[in-house]
Amino acid sequence: MSPEPRTIVITGASSGIGRKAAVALAEGVATIAVVGRNPERTKAVAEEVGGTAFLVDFDHLASVRRLAEELLETYPRIDALANNAGGLVSTREITADGFERTLQSNHLAPFLLTRLLLPRLVESGGRVVSTSSAANLLGRVRLDDLNWAKRPWFGGWGAYGASKMLTIQFIQQLARRSSVKAFSFHPGLVKTNFGSESASMKVMNVLSGGNYGISADAGAVPLIQLVGPTTIGVASGTYFDQLKPNGLSGPQAKNEPLAEAVWERTSELVGLPAEL
Repeated sequence: MSPEPRTIVITGASSGIGRKAAVALAEGVATIAVVGRNPERTKAVAEEVGGTAFLVDFDHLASVRRLAEELLETYPRIDALANNAGGLVSTREITADGFERTLQSNHLAPFLLTRLLLPRLVESGGRVVSTSSAANLLGRVRLDDLNWAKRPWFGGWGAYGASKMLTIQFIQQLARRSSVKAFSFHPGLVKTNFGSESASMKVMNVLSGGNYGISADAGAVPLIQLVGPTTIGVASGTYFDQLKPNGLSGPQAKNEPLAEAVWERTSELVGLPAEL
């Protein structure tokens, strides 16, 4: 008797490395919850992989809560969650929830979704994988300025880098506080629609003739490997540079008191208790 297929939730699955991972993991006989913002693209990917489409807008935390309810109603078992949505915002904007948009889409929303799905993930001995970035080296987390109101914007790169440091810290704390296996990773500089609003990314695209970076197929490899059923032979909480464990990260990645404070503050911001 063959085992039941694993159920994997992938956010940001309507394009880029999320779509590539969804296709590859579905071929490995997994059930894929395809989560995206664009209705047409999300539906198309879900049909391509034989999965189910779920729509969400990370600029609204109420939408994240609705998504969690739909996923829990649909799947009695969730084996893995890939937090892959988010991006670079070139102009500082505030969401309807009152948070800077990069902070909300890259950190608060995936934190909230993970926490709401966590009991189901724990039941299955599941895994959480979050897409971070080498840009964490550019970011500095300040608890007194998570909304990036006190610092120059500079095209959003500082806020983006800080959000990716927050991703690393979140995964470290999740590994310490729960029984799920949790990992974060840098996929490499991938040639996708990432940063399409950013002036600096547009310049890079022009100067390189559109040939900068690696393909989405290559960038999806670590996501596929980390989310898949293969045992990962390193400690839960590890940050990968592509498939290399203990990738280069900023000093704050080793600041456990700060990571603990970030967990507590983030829990407060999304309306959840810090304790699991």
